[in-house]
Amino acid sequence: MKTPIDLTQQERYDIVCYRIKNAEKTLGEIEHLIALKYYNTAANRMYYSCYYAACALLIAYKVNTKSHDGVKQMFSQRFIKTGILPMHLSRIYSTLFKQRLSGDYDDMFDNTIESVNELYPQACEFITTIKEMVDQWLAENNKD
Repeated sequence: MKTPIDLTQQERYDIVCYRIKNAEKTLGEIEHLIALKYYNTAANRMYYSCYYAACALLIAYKVNTKSHDGVKQMFSQRFIKTGILPMHLSRIYSTLFKQRLSGDYDDMFDNTIESVNELYPQACEFITTIKEMVDQWLAENNKD
């Protein structure tokens, strides 16, 4: 598999488009999951929606990662610590990461309606902010 550095400009453009669309599509699932009271699954999808968006941004800027921790670290290093994006986005991403892990793997833990209702607008903010940056990159790199 090619790394973002090895991709052609068109390949990178196509993957970034795919990832950001996947982030939006996944975000669209969450309200239905909450309505069905699938709170752990809703938290999982919130995290993955943000993960796909963060991956899109990292790929756009040729940042290579190999794991979920790698995405979290490189997102913070490249975009938060440099001041390109606000610090609270890193906190949102970290919180969603922890909630997803707890919901998926911890015994005797369940996300609640309160926790997902608190997290959902934060996930939406994360996606909106990243999408704006990705959209700007896409506009600057569209060869059509």
